[in-house]
Amino acid sequence: MTIEVRDGVTVIDGRPHVLVTADYPYYRDDPSVWADRLRAMRDELGIEVITSYIPWRHHQPDADTAPDFTGRTHPSRDVLGFIELCHRLGLKLVAKPGPFIHAEVTYGGLPDWVCPSTDPGIEPLLDAEGRPSTWSDGNGRPNRPLPAPLGPAFTAKVTEWLSAVGKVVLDATTHPDGPVILMQIANEGIYTNGARSLSAYDYSASGLAFFRERLRNWYGTLEEYDRVHATTSATWDDIEPPRAWEEASIPEQMLTYADWGRFHTEYTAEIYRRWADAVGCSVPVVVNLNPPTIEELDDWLVRVRPETWQHINYGFTNWMGVVSTDPDAQARYVIAAKRAPGPNLEENWGFSVLYDESYADATTSYHQTLLALAAGATGFNVYTGAGTSGWLPDLDTAHASPYPDCAPIAADGSPTEKAPVVRVLADFFALHGEEFLECAPVTGGAFGVYSPYAGIAAWAGPEREGIPQCGEALRAFHTRMRAEGVDYALVDLETATPEQLAVHPSVTVPGGPFLHRHVQDLLAGHLATGGDVVLDGPVPALDEKLRPCTVLADALRSRSSDEAAEPDGGPVRVVSGHADAFLRKHPKRDVQYLTVLVQNDNDAPVRVETPHVSVELVSARGGAAVVRLAGGKLDDFVVKGLNGFLSSAVPASITVGDAGLTADRPADLARVHGVVRQLG
Repeated sequence: MTIEVRDGVTVIDGRPHVLVTADYPYYRDDPSVWADRLRAMRDELGIEVITSYIPWRHHQPDADTAPDFTGRTHPSRDVLGFIELCHRLGLKLVAKPGPFIHAEVTYGGLPDWVCPSTDPGIEPLLDAEGRPSTWSDGNGRPNRPLPAPLGPAFTAKVTEWLSAVGKVVLDATTHPDGPVILMQIANEGIYTNGARSLSAYDYSASGLAFFRERLRNWYGTLEEYDRVHATTSATWDDIEPPRAWEEASIPEQMLTYADWGRFHTEYTAEIYRRWADAVGCSVPVVVNLNPPTIEELDDWLVRVRPETWQHINYGFTNWMGVVSTDPDAQARYVIAAKRAPGPNLEENWGFSVLYDESYADATTSYHQTLLALAAGATGFNVYTGAGTSGWLPDLDTAHASPYPDCAPIAADGSPTEKAPVVRVLADFFALHGEEFLECAPVTGGAFGVYSPYAGIAAWAGPEREGIPQCGEALRAFHTRMRAEGVDYALVDLETATPEQLAVHPSVTVPGGPFLHRHVQDLLAGHLATGGDVVLDGPVPALDEKLRPCTVLADALRSRSSDEAAEPDGGPVRVVSGHADAFLRKHPKRDVQYLTVLVQNDNDAPVRVETPHVSVELVSARGGAAVVRLAGGKLDDFVVKGLNGFLSSAVPASITVGDAGLTADRPADLARVHGVVRQLG
């Protein structure tokens, strides 16, 4: 069996799969129930791949003792036995050794003995004001400083941990002889901080040393650095990073902020590489970035650049609000799914007490899962698949059993009302996933992310006159495109190729005083071949070294008004009801996949007009549907008719042209492989 990740898609033995997974925190349960919970997730949920963190603090609570992976100090530490159990039950596994995991585990899963307040030899992670970045465990426990990831003492300790996981746990359990098919490193950035501001870290000595080393690499000589920045520096160590926004009226001053953003790009990539290399695992490596906040969208865009990660593959999580009622949450989720191809590695299917009461019903999670897949995700995760209880006190003192409170498999092992909803989605994508991934989103354009502008805007904030924007322009572009019923793509302008740009009829680009010369060449070439470039801001007149460059300006001036390309296939319009819709089309067969996302306030039938067919559905408030259309006719589908949280219950129905199906009672309605199911 071969395992690859190609363009964000998990490929097993040459066949692409929508990666459908469920998390099970074995370390929170009594080992006597592991087998029962795994069977329940396999048989009741249709799950074939389990994900699980391997918490450092759980397996090595004492610095002077080697990690326990066999249960010699406590049965719940027998992760080797857990992995073997997965293998015997025919389940594959995504192993997640941290070193930081969050997962509501004390100190984010780090052992107490790597805390800088415990060991003064460990350098703390510092923010722009020189204050330690801290982690709160809740329940009245004081915040504790986090270790600087590049600090030498912590680097030595974390390398020992990850190397031990690699040698003792993973070497003998990876495919084809074992169940481990992927490894996830870190958590939502480094310390669940992938979406935080650029001023939040890393101003520690080790972080600043890496920053100045990168400056030397980028600029070569101090003379060139000073020329570009209009400064005078005696040594590289004289150069300070930005710590607060100061007026920057000329491009030379702006570049200081762009440099710190570029540092974050390479800093994140460096830590991912070091930690993945320390494990030395033979299977593909993924990460799980948290979606951006709207306020810190620029900070996220400049930091999250999967194109620079080499062998590290992109993935993302949820944890950002209820998308069926909050437009900002919806935008954040869509942007995370579109930033790069990759799976959703944590969708909240079990936490209502800890996050939002609406998650008590499956509909909220179901809606968000379908939105992520429609927007570009290559898989989804049920976090967590089963409720747990009985963890060791030092692992988590802030949360009560069960964890989580409303999982598809309850803490006693019984299936809840969420179980059949997960099962029908798992079955649908097990049958149609490969074809779904072959279908391309029907888009009407792309937004070009330009990292230097994001780095500047992250400090300046929105609506500053004369300051280039990126995140604000992207948010407005998202709203405009969704209002027009047109899907879109995100492209990284600094790494995009002419072939990647050519598939988009129009590319919207943030404007500003400078733009990389090769990016200007790329956009000018796109114009020359019949594409359109929409500049959201001033036309650049300089290149990245602040030398005169008007390639793009010249190309825009020479463009005729009738050269703009038309969107491929036209918009997908919701003509009645309050909903959103996305369409994917197969490049070789007459097959489309339509996803309809119904908002929480909708009480009417939803009618969607695609370029080729009209679809009408009846869904619960906050529900959603995924529909396979073959030859313009209705094929398999899933429609949500029940939402207990909103007290919304309707006989779900779907009609395409003259053909349709309706549930005979208030229920969800599905057809998979031609077999009709009513759920509820």
